[in-house]
Amino acid sequence: MSAAGRQRDPRLDFFRGLGMFIILIAHITANPWTLWIPARFGFSDATEIFVFSSGMASAIAFGAVFTRAGWLMGTLQIAHRIWQVYWVHLGVFFVTLVLMLALNASGAFPRDEVGALNFYPFLNNTGPNLIGLLTLTYVPNYFDILPMYLVILALVPVMMALARLDVRLAVLMSLTLWVAATAGLNLPAELWFSKPSDRTWFFNPFAWQLVFFTGFALMAGWLPPPPVRRTLVWLSLAVVVLSVPFAWHKIIATSEVLRDWRKEWSVLFDKSDFGVLRYVHFLALAYLAWVIVGPGGARLRRDGLVGEVITLITRVGQQSLAVFAASMVMARVLGAILDLAGGGALAALAANLAGFAIIIAVARLAAFFKARPWKTAQVRVPSPEVAGPERRPVTAEVRP
Repeated sequence: MSAAGRQRDPRLDFFRGLGMFIILIAHITANPWTLWIPARFGFSDATEIFVFSSGMASAIAFGAVFTRAGWLMGTLQIAHRIWQVYWVHLGVFFVTLVLMLALNASGAFPRDEVGALNFYPFLNNTGPNLIGLLTLTYVPNYFDILPMYLVILALVPVMMALARLDVRLAVLMSLTLWVAATAGLNLPAELWFSKPSDRTWFFNPFAWQLVFFTGFALMAGWLPPPPVRRTLVWLSLAVVVLSVPFAWHKIIATSEVLRDWRKEWSVLFDKSDFGVLRYVHFLALAYLAWVIVGPGGARLRRDGLVGEVITLITRVGQQSLAVFAASMVMARVLGAILDLAGGGALAALAANLAGFAIIIAVARLAAFFKARPWKTAQVRVPSPEVAGPERRPVTAEVRP
């Protein structure tokens, strides 16, 4: 089925929402809860969930326009989305910078929060680095996911043009870019620094586009959905289980052989260039999740408390851009507070639950504004037929 005929998939929103909670936990500095996120037990992590789900969502949102209105209109919609995400990226950077400066200025926090995010090169050489920030040639590590997403979005019209000729060309293009990325293709991250720097983007967009367009291809119908077979389930389980010793810090700490293997073969699970083991591990997890939730996400439709939790996670996933931006900003503040509180178990519980409450509130607020309530809002005005203190109130629609 083409993307043009698809409705919103509940599985997409649920797993994207789950990824948002994991990403928040991972970005709260010195957070003991990070020892229990999926990344500690395998090669892939919540970043793959975010990028893969974004690819699926893009196939639904943009693929339909390419199919219905043509390549030019689809490209214009992509350009509009790039414009939106670009300004979100800048907003996240400057709001985080201001907050970190405020935390330092308060004198209440023991850690240099500005230095912890490596803001000093920007502050000490603002002019050139401001040019770099606006042109995406200065990309600090903490602020590199949205720039990666921008480049990948720009590749969508290229892939759609190739798919019009032959879907296999789009698949081949994605694989070729990934191979080129592993060979060194990337973008400069510190082009405008006063001292020459060879640092490139931590999230190499030419590598990470592979997982994005895997999700895109599955949702657009370029690739058939995998069959539900017992052999594939056991194979995926084997991949997930066998990956644990190579990723879990407690096992690695006791085995010199595993430590040596990780040093020698780090290219296989490298995060920047999206090593092949990350891809295999994520595909295994994604397949198991796809089987577990059932056809069309039937097992996600639950009653009671479990159903309410699933609904809550799904609603967060429906507003992923707003939630992601808010979590990136607030995670640093929560991390500073957690550090100030001593980082104990109760402090970690409070910080993480506060973070959850924030992203849930952001998701609800974003949904509220997306619904544009001012279009249907009504006010009560006095009826012209009734005078004096006994006027009857009537409603009138407020028109935009």
